[in-house]
Amino acid sequence: MCKIISIANQKGGVGKTTTTLNLGVALALQGKSVLLIDLDPQANLSKYAGFCNDDMPTMSDMLMGQVGMSNRVNIKDCIRYSDENGIDYIPSDINLANADLYLAGVLSRETLLKRILNNDTIKAYDYVIIDCNPSLGVLLMNALTASNGIIIPVQTQDFAFDGLTTLTNIIEQIQSTINSELEIIGVLATMIDNTNASKRVIEKLGEKYGEKLFATVIHRATQAVESTNKHKSLCLFSKSKLGDEYRALADEVADKL
Repeated sequence: MCKIISIANQKGGVGKTTTTLNLGVALALQGKSVLLIDLDPQANLSKYAGFCNDDMPTMSDMLMGQVGMSNRVNIKDCIRYSDENGIDYIPSDINLANADLYLAGVLSRETLLKRILNNDTIKAYDYVIIDCNPSLGVLLMNALTASNGIIIPVQTQDFAFDGLTTLTNIIEQIQSTINSELEIIGVLATMIDNTNASKRVIEKLGEKYGEKLFATVIHRATQAVESTNKHKSLCLFSKSKLGDEYRALADEVADKL
């Protein structure tokens, strides 16, 4: 059965995109079929995966086609196949930034992505992982409504908790209204260093989220930048500590779902 996971936190710079790609590749290395969806107008996941502008449709084209603002698109035509990283993905583009505008008058707009993903092509995957944009708008609502679970990356620095209460309130609202299956799979501590601030944040996360805090943590390392520049997952680098951490995260996620 296909599991749909959103990687979300309205705070930017917490490692959402890095987590999406590397968790996806780590699951693929376990023999699972994985589709990544870039739901962020900045399209960082698309760039990380090696996407180059082509004539094939993107996630923006898919959404606009569903609401009659462009020709309808078959989701199969949106999927790109990454030989480098061993995962499939649907890219984004800057036009997705207008989603709040072009979906404003759409009936049941928060369920649009769920309806799109209710498709045999999508159901054939073991995992679909959505890289969410850093906001609390209609795109995030769509992602959470379509998902079985959410992973919340939290950078272990001061102000790490900014907005988390608002996000968890939205999750609870969606659980009680339109998606009772949605669960917090876990909170992921990212960009850890040897500072007291990192240690403090991890302690507070443990107090607040208990068993929902992943045992796996992701450290800060320059190799993450190299990975992005090469459009290659950390899991595919030899002797990569970060790659080992994402593989451990994949084990935890597989156990929880």
